[in-house]
Amino acid sequence: MIIVMKPKFSEDNLGNVIKTIEGLGLTAHLSRGENTTLIGVVGDKRKLLEKNPELLPDVDRIIQVSETYKLANKKFKTEPTVIDVDGVKIGGDNFVIMAGPCAVESHDQLIATAEAAKAGGAQILRGGAYKPRTSPYSFQGLEVEGLKYMAEAREATGLKIITEVTSEHALEAAVNYVDIIQIGARNMQNFELLKEAGRINKPVMLKRGLAATIDEWLNAAEYIMSEGNEDVILCERGIRTFETSTRNTLDISAVPVLRSKTHLPIIVDPSHASGVRAYISPLSKAAVAVGADGLMIEVHPCPEKALSDGAQSLNAEDFKALTDELRPFIELAGRKF
Repeated sequence: MIIVMKPKFSEDNLGNVIKTIEGLGLTAHLSRGENTTLIGVVGDKRKLLEKNPELLPDVDRIIQVSETYKLANKKFKTEPTVIDVDGVKIGGDNFVIMAGPCAVESHDQLIATAEAAKAGGAQILRGGAYKPRTSPYSFQGLEVEGLKYMAEAREATGLKIITEVTSEHALEAAVNYVDIIQIGARNMQNFELLKEAGRINKPVMLKRGLAATIDEWLNAAEYIMSEGNEDVILCERGIRTFETSTRNTLDISAVPVLRSKTHLPIIVDPSHASGVRAYISPLSKAAVAVGADGLMIEVHPCPEKALSDGAQSLNAEDFKALTDELRPFIELAGRKF
């Protein structure tokens, strides 16, 4: 349920509405926009309906929310969420590029990649310290050692850093080093991990599951937000279909669908979607054109020697060429980059 306040409400009456909601054991989430002030109600709303909230002073109307996700719902918050990561803004009119290796392999490899990412215009360095791999015998990441390298790369370049966590243990370690936590596709419905991510004071980027519907994805975001952390970023990274020409199938239509359903920022990962470096440029342009808030692109100083995902990684020169090529598209879309 959403309570819409009248345009010229008094703060006392707003406080009274919130007090009434909380007095019934429900949770009130206040959202102030330029023209509209909303109060989202979470809990057993039958208790509030018995009080007939439309009769409360300065209440304009009530909107019932049929979707199971509430806090992530655009009805709940009409204006786009902008997440400020120590000066780097994700969402709104901003366009961000996250770039870096699939896996942190060594100190030198990461520093070289960070320098290439910054030279190409990226604002955020991505790098996997914990790697969920299909085979248990594949490289699983450097874990805490990798996190330390990430922090050193931030110090050397000024880039913000994001890394994936695969467990509550990894989350506990990562929050001490990185600026953004990533929850990968394989863990999109790891509900205990989502709850723990909802209790930290850092933004969380949630990747879409391999075969998840958009509503399942938004409900996964709701798990994080319902625990108190509303700084959630969504990342479309391709879904599994019958097609084998690409690693996954980039659901480019997911971006406008999400725009109609949620206020959360949307990032597109063309690297994991395609698995082929030659396809990254056209898919990136499509992501800009369709309204994504940013891109996540794999970059490696020597892709042919990468311990994971070398075939979809760009080297420093190719990444710089890509971002130079993308700039006019980003500007045409009315975004700041």
